[in-house]
Amino acid sequence: MFRKAALAASAAIVLVTTGACMPMTNYSGFQAIEVSPAEMKVGQDTKSTVMGKLGSPSATSTFDPNIWFYMSQITDRVAFYKPRVAQRSIYAIAFDKETEQVLSVNSYTLRDGKVIAFNGRETPTRGRELTILEQLLGNVGRGGMLPNDDEGVPGNRPGDRRN
Repeated sequence: MFRKAALAASAAIVLVTTGACMPMTNYSGFQAIEVSPAEMKVGQDTKSTVMGKLGSPSATSTFDPNIWFYMSQITDRVAFYKPRVAQRSIYAIAFDKETEQVLSVNSYTLRDGKVIAFNGRETPTRGRELTILEQLLGNVGRGGMLPNDDEGVPGNRPGDRRN
């Protein structure tokens, strides 16, 4: 009797711990439902037909509004580790300026991307950071509640007294 309960408890613990190690998959970006961006025909489809088939783009080009991007990404996350990008697909559809017909459909994947090394250093700024004690006692002795005897100091009018 005790042996069966211990076996059941250990099986439950094993199931819970292995379930915690299963990756959580997250789908983000453009999700093709009926038509894929790769199915757009060069010279045949226009901006309006692409918009009708695929919907609005994920982004447009910064320098040329006639290039539309449809982006999607799948990430996996296991337990407390950082998310890992499992799959990324980007479709760039270029349109002709005058006729608004599709000029090209380019497909980019995770292999086409480049890793950029960010510089972790900070830009130096003027001044320094104050400690908590300097912040608390920084205004002591600077006036405010004391009478002001700044007669003749630049910026004050003659005969102007603060009470």
